[in-house]
Amino acid sequence: MMDPLLLLLPLMLAVLVTLIGFPPLIGYLLAGFALYGAGIEALPVLEPIADLGVLLLLFAIGLKLDLRSLIRTEVWGGASLHLILTVVIAAAAIKLLGLLGIGLFAALPLAQVLTLGFALSFSSTVFAIKVLEERGDTQSLYGRTAIGILIMQDLFAVLYLTISKGALPSVWALGLLLLPLCRPLLFRLLDRAGHGEVLVLFGLAMTLAPGAALFELVGLKPDLGALVMGLLLASHPKANELSKSLFLFKELFLVAFFLTIGQQGLPNGAEIVAALALTLLLPVKSALFLALLTRFRLRLRSAIMATLTLGNFSEFGLIVMTAAIATGSMDASWLRVMALAVTFSFILSAPLSARSQALYQRVKIRLSGLERQLLHPEERPIRLGQPRVLIIGMGRIGSGAYDDLRQHYGDRILGIDHKQEAVEHHRQAGRNVVLGDATDSDFWDKVEHDSNIELAILAMPHHHGNTFTAEQLAQIQFHGQIAAVSRWPEEEEALYELGVHRVYNIYEAAGTGVAEQVLELSPHLPHRESGSETSRTASSYGNPAVPSASACPSQSKAALPTSAD
Repeated sequence: MMDPLLLLLPLMLAVLVTLIGFPPLIGYLLAGFALYGAGIEALPVLEPIADLGVLLLLFAIGLKLDLRSLIRTEVWGGASLHLILTVVIAAAAIKLLGLLGIGLFAALPLAQVLTLGFALSFSSTVFAIKVLEERGDTQSLYGRTAIGILIMQDLFAVLYLTISKGALPSVWALGLLLLPLCRPLLFRLLDRAGHGEVLVLFGLAMTLAPGAALFELVGLKPDLGALVMGLLLASHPKANELSKSLFLFKELFLVAFFLTIGQQGLPNGAEIVAALALTLLLPVKSALFLALLTRFRLRLRSAIMATLTLGNFSEFGLIVMTAAIATGSMDASWLRVMALAVTFSFILSAPLSARSQALYQRVKIRLSGLERQLLHPEERPIRLGQPRVLIIGMGRIGSGAYDDLRQHYGDRILGIDHKQEAVEHHRQAGRNVVLGDATDSDFWDKVEHDSNIELAILAMPHHHGNTFTAEQLAQIQFHGQIAAVSRWPEEEEALYELGVHRVYNIYEAAGTGVAEQVLELSPHLPHRESGSETSRTASSYGNPAVPSASACPSQSKAALPTSAD
């Protein structure tokens, strides 16, 4: 029977660290150490659950990955140069610590020093993806750059693990090159998987069977198999829905992963000193990311956001240490040192990442010299033209609002979205949409516009994005009306406090929209009165000229949401 503490202690510590401003994963790590210290060993089933969590994470990354992102110079160049420089600098620092007789470093030969430096060069995929997903920034320029660098690092790790086995993959591994030929069959299966539990089962099966198991069978890392299967399905229209359906399973299974890190054992005093000494390398690692990303023409803000996301040690460092220990090239104590260093890095990275905007504001003048004059194409000034309406966030709700409001404003509407593929899709559909990230504190400094904007609609799927944009509009003294979408009552209150004039709950508005369309379709049912409360609410964007049927984005047929964008 499972010890209740295996669930209760992680829950209590996760809630506690959340209350003091840390992400819950810190609580899971501490719970692992506490459980080991209390003499409670992890169940044998915990490790395969943890492995499944990592596999699902990589599968989800593959579902959202555009392979073109890996060939960008800031991705492959940044990842490669950073790895080489980190290994060299870390190795020099470790040798210096050894000469000073600190901790366990004195006994390390050069080969082990290089292995340890290599393990320290990785950034945490789990940590970074969770941070980016919570912000809704996985498709922003800095988010795509960070994810691309993480995937390059994962590929470096797979290469190391393959070499460390002392054996090449099976000749049958060449057969994996035929996997793209199976895409039509996989797409047909996904088409027939529906939208419920069969879709979830499809995702789990693809991750484990043709993904992890098949790759492991031919001598390759199962992690790579999960990533490749996600890539094969990424272009399917249901890829995003599949990713969302697996989200809760991935999050739950990753709890087991963090618990297993703490279950590596309690470190002794020398190991704690060694871990603290390695943690001192984090500023160097972060500085390298910042210098390289600005050299590759990212704006200072994007480079800082990516640096804070990547400025930690990684679970892949633990995997590298495990492989080195299995071959006898490292002592088992270094796994505990690495586990503790990873924990320390998360504890330091979490509050810095949470305060990334504030940190950028404090250092942007001091570090402005790092920014190149010729910026990345996606970082250059944004020309808005002369719109009367701005719609920020062109998902289902934003695009529905655009189509309805076009009946009144014509071509004087402008959509803004931070996803390049979304911008291209809308332009092909005849909508006027530009690439921009309104959650970027420099966004309103980059835009070139006039004062004719009468209405701004905040239709982003993440509440913090809408609140941050509302704050930015207040700072630039925006004189037009502001409307926003929300899901929960507390979100509505926060938006009203920030000066938003009208907030629409997407769930309530969806029900209202369904009722209105039923009334319009049925001649036997009474139609709503023009002065009804629904009509007054729908037309209260602050512009009496806007027809009530087209004023509320979440009440139009095109914008009826079944969930957040």
